[in-house]
Amino acid sequence: MRGILGLVGVCALLMGCGSDAEDIRFDGQFYNTSVSDLDERHKFEVTASPVSASLTGAREAARYEATIYCVNNYGSSDITWVVGPDAEDATLPISGDTLTLQGACPQ
Repeated sequence: MRGILGLVGVCALLMGCGSDAEDIRFDGQFYNTSVSDLDERHKFEVTASPVSASLTGAREAARYEATIYCVNNYGSSDITWVVGPDAEDATLPISGDTLTLQGACPQ
């Protein structure tokens, strides 16, 4: 019995792993998001998919994930966007079904 309870506890912890945006709906949908730092740690690239579910939702999921990254690493939600979520639809870099944005956190 103790082993089963331990296994259930480990499973519950693992369910909490993953991207924050995957746990929150944006425009009614869930999105797969990831952030990776570029040549300098404060500069990052964030992706969100599937864009086909909702471009608005993908934008907001990417914005959210970038904000979490900056807050966790630099203590601020300020972001200087190179290619940001407020850009015109036609200028957003979408490849396949993935939106890719770039920005920098304050240092």
